[in-house]
Amino acid sequence: MYNLLRSFLFLFDAEKVHHLSMNGLRLFCSISFIKKRIIKIYSPGKTAPVTAFGLTFKNAVGLAAGFDKNAKYLNELQALGFGFVEIGTVTPLPQDGNEKPRLFRLPKDKALINRMGFNNEGVTVVADRLKNWQGAGDNPELNNNPKTLPTDTCKLIIGGNIGKNKITANEDAWKDYEICFTALHHYVDYFVVNVSSPNTPGLRALQEKESLRKILTHLQTENKKYTQPKPILLKIAPDLSIEEIDDVIDLAMEIKLDGLVAANTTINRNNLNTGNNKLDTIGAGGLSGAPLKNRSMEIVKYIFIKTNGQIPVMASGGIFTGADAADSIQAGALLVQVWTGFVYKGPAIVKSICNYLLANNKIHH
Repeated sequence: MYNLLRSFLFLFDAEKVHHLSMNGLRLFCSISFIKKRIIKIYSPGKTAPVTAFGLTFKNAVGLAAGFDKNAKYLNELQALGFGFVEIGTVTPLPQDGNEKPRLFRLPKDKALINRMGFNNEGVTVVADRLKNWQGAGDNPELNNNPKTLPTDTCKLIIGGNIGKNKITANEDAWKDYEICFTALHHYVDYFVVNVSSPNTPGLRALQEKESLRKILTHLQTENKKYTQPKPILLKIAPDLSIEEIDDVIDLAMEIKLDGLVAANTTINRNNLNTGNNKLDTIGAGGLSGAPLKNRSMEIVKYIFIKTNGQIPVMASGGIFTGADAADSIQAGALLVQVWTGFVYKGPAIVKSICNYLLANNKIHH
C-alpha cells in the first residue's frame, strides 16, 4: 500500500511532499479514533526497552535529526512508535537555509541528497514548542503525562541536535552551541553536537580535535551547573579518515563524553547507480540512505572495538530493515536512527524493525 502511495508522492518536490505528508498525519492524529487506529497499526506491540546514556528508551529505533527540525510533529511521531526523536538541527537564530530545491531523491540507490543548510525557526521558538508539548498534561488522551501514550511503558525520549548559525565565525561557534544548550536544557533528554553537516560552509572544520575540545568541554562545564545534567553526544561525519576518527575517540575518552552518533551524511558519490548527469544536475549536498550503511557500520564497529565498548554509540545511516538494524547492533550500537529509510519504507518501519529485533533477540538491555 505504501509503495503505491510512495510512487505517487515521488512525482512531486521532495521537501513539499515532506511537509504535506507530516501535516496530513497531524490532521489524522487530531481525530481521536483515527489516532488510536494509527497507534494500533503502526506502533510496535511488544517492545524491549533499551538503557543508554543513563536514559531508558522504550525501543531501540529513533528518528534522526533533520526530519522534525522544529519539534512540530512529536505527537504524530510518537503515535508511529518511535522510541526517540531527535529534533533539530537547531541554531540560536532562525535561518532559512540554502536556496530551494535542496532535497533530492535517488530512487535507484534508495538514497537522498540534501543541502538544507540548518533551516530552522531558531532555538527560542523550538524551546517554546517543546515546553507547550510537555505541558499537554491537560489532555486526558495522554493520561496526564505529555510524553506517554496509554500503551507505552516509557516516555518518548527527545534529543536536541544543536548547531551554529551560518553567519557565526568558527572561533565563536562555542557561543552558539552554548545558547542552544541553555535554551533547550529543560526540554530535551539528551544533546547531540552537530559539527559534521556538509551543508554549512566551514562547519566540518570544527571536527578538528582542539576545536571540538573547546566546544564540548565548555558544554560539559555548563552541564554541571544543573541538578540534572543531560547526556552530551557528538555526531561525526562518515568522511573522516581513520586518524581523524582516532582523534575523536581519544578526545571522547579523555573528556568522558556520553556518546557518539555515527554517522552524518556523506559527500562521497562513489558506486552509485544514479547516473552522473543527474548527480551533476543535483549538485552539492549530503548523501544519506542505503549507500551509507556499510560505512556507518564500519565506523560503529571501529569505535566499539577501539574503546572496548566504553563509549555508547548510536548508529545512523542506511538503516531500512530489521536486518540493517541488527547488523548495526551486532557491530556495537546500542540504538539506531532512521531518516531516509522512513521516507522509503513508510510509517511501518519502526514496528518492522522492532519486531525483527525481538524475534532475533538483537536488543541490548
